[in-house]
Amino acid sequence: MPKPLPALALSLQFARFDGVEAHRAALPRHAVARWLRHALERPAELTVRIVDAEEGRSLNRTWRQKDYATNVLTFDYQAEPVVLADLVLCAPVVAREAAEQGKTLQAHYAHLLVHGALHAQGWDHERGEAEAEAMEAREIAILARLGFANPYTVR
Repeated sequence: MPKPLPALALSLQFARFDGVEAHRAALPRHAVARWLRHALERPAELTVRIVDAEEGRSLNRTWRQKDYATNVLTFDYQAEPVVLADLVLCAPVVAREAAEQGKTLQAHYAHLLVHGALHAQGWDHERGEAEAEAMEAREIAILARLGFANPYTVR
């Protein structure tokens, strides 16, 4: 019998920007919750916010001193006993990357949400090759269980 998925309190937010409807359509609340719960090892309270390039760039510049919008930012506040984090995804960057990689918008969002949830639990890919490979393998396995192809396979 499979282990039950952890509890999740989810706030899903969309900033106002041109084209937000396509992003809302790719991110139905029940799907976002399912993807995140599969990536969680313990109960969590997560806020997922979908933003435009201006907000994404501002947050990345303020918190990471990088002056560009990136696909996902994870603000992790607590990992135990309950994961507390904000995941901020920049809609224009996600859409551009999905198109470049030949993925659906929904598949790319699923990958980035799993990726961000793992970061919120302490997984890291910037501390060394071994940790990067372990995190990538974990993402691939989670996404496979969710019915998504390996996100690192180039088409």
